[in-house]
Amino acid sequence: MDILIGTALLLLVLGLFTLFCYKAPDGMKAMGALANAACASFLVEAFHDAFFGGVLNIGFLQQVGAANGSLGGVAAGILVPLALGVSPVYAVLTGLAVSGFGILPGFIAGYLVAYLVRFLEKKVPAGLDLIAIIIIAAPVARLIAQLVNPAVNGTLLKIGDVLLSSATASPVIMGIILGGILTVVATAPLSSMALTAMLGLTGIPMAIGALAVFGSSFMNFVFFKKMKFGSKKDTIAVAIEPLTQADIISANPIPVYATNFIGGALSGIIVALMGLTNMTPGTATPIAGFAVMFAYNPAVKVLIAAAGCIAVSVFAGYLGAFLFRNFKIRTAAEIRGTQE
Repeated sequence: MDILIGTALLLLVLGLFTLFCYKAPDGMKAMGALANAACASFLVEAFHDAFFGGVLNIGFLQQVGAANGSLGGVAAGILVPLALGVSPVYAVLTGLAVSGFGILPGFIAGYLVAYLVRFLEKKVPAGLDLIAIIIIAAPVARLIAQLVNPAVNGTLLKIGDVLLSSATASPVIMGIILGGILTVVATAPLSSMALTAMLGLTGIPMAIGALAVFGSSFMNFVFFKKMKFGSKKDTIAVAIEPLTQADIISANPIPVYATNFIGGALSGIIVALMGLTNMTPGTATPIAGFAVMFAYNPAVKVLIAAAGCIAVSVFAGYLGAFLFRNFKIRTAAEIRGTQE
């Protein structure tokens, strides 16, 4: 029952964020900024705190990672207004005001205050706008973060707790669901890294996300190459970062998402059965996700699991190409208007 509840809530969250991406004003820009905030905070934390600090015992780099990882809300509060065209000084003002809050409250505050700042810039005479924004925007940003924080803790973090507890009870089912969903999210306009950071995933669920997305790099390379979606450059790019080929993926959602779900689910099963853990949230990303696993698990075990994920992911890439061999696709040349 816990798995069903956790999965349903996760799908609801994904649906809401997808709706926000496509329907909210500047939704795609804001979500892109949220992903960048996760990179600037949690990705740095994964490398420096968990890997260089935890595995290699380099104290200074561990401090660097801990510092960045604690400021996810500030990063979101700065980068979201910047993405929406707010002046850098006002963006930093907003971000600093939400210090101490998580990445999602910072994101919400940054998004809403960006429109407030733009309104004040238009309506308040030049020269007075700075004073007005300092007096109004900074307190409003912190007030918004304070108001939404309990809801965030009561919903998103609760989902993470439910997924964590259910992973122990039914690891295979959790591996299929979480591995499949997070791998699909990694190719969607959303960010699997930002999503796992917001959910506060740790333990087995985060390990599933990290290695499933790691394996998806090999799967998408094979799948894109066999399906001939684009050039060799496009094929390499999608293996490194799927969002670079968002236009191709969005134009071919059924084959890409179905293949990624299969590969992610298979990888999730491997990770769940081996009982690997990952205590750093937000590391559902290929390179950092793989590297940080060594901080919490025996190296040999990580390498075996990673090799297994690569194998099943490559298999899924070939399987997807076979299943969709007659499926009408749209190539990069068609989408980008470069064909004859």
